[in-house]
Amino acid sequence: MESLLEQWLADEAALKARHAAAGAPAYPTPEAMAAMDGLALMRAMLAGQARPASIGRTLDFLPIAFEPGRAVFQGTPGEAHLNPMGAVHGGWFATLLDSALGCSVQCALPAGKGYTTLELKVNMIRALTPKVQRVRAEGRVIHVGNQTATAEARLVGPDGRLYAHGSTTCLVFELRPQHRAAP
Repeated sequence: MESLLEQWLADEAALKARHAAAGAPAYPTPEAMAAMDGLALMRAMLAGQARPASIGRTLDFLPIAFEPGRAVFQGTPGEAHLNPMGAVHGGWFATLLDSALGCSVQCALPAGKGYTTLELKVNMIRALTPKVQRVRAEGRVIHVGNQTATAEARLVGPDGRLYAHGSTTCLVFELRPQHRAAP
């Protein structure tokens, strides 16, 4: 039977292969973002049709799955993410959880709506080191209203151990295509 880590590594390899086959996609234009519902936008990133946020490259994490009101990101804790005590820095935990939380909200929004984080709360349960090869952050929407949304997320290792959990409140707003000045 395949271990959870082996499954996670296979998911990651498949995603990277799709992106390599698609070439280097661009970020969606504001007009394209306003025309798509949030789930379609996130799934375009998984398909290699739209560029995911560059923070994932910087901190070595990537989107794995998007469903209505749910987002999963996978991260590889490494030497570049350590604090002076030799454990993964809390900012890495927070950024990975913030991505899962915010994108779970995005996956629940209709076309023409966007979000931004108003509040982020992170509870770190145990230290994380590069000995843990991968972790996953799974965010789930709790509530989406006209002006605010809330979500919760958990950061777990392939053995099911909980490393952190968090919650967010997001501001929901109308996306407006940008008007460009004439040259």
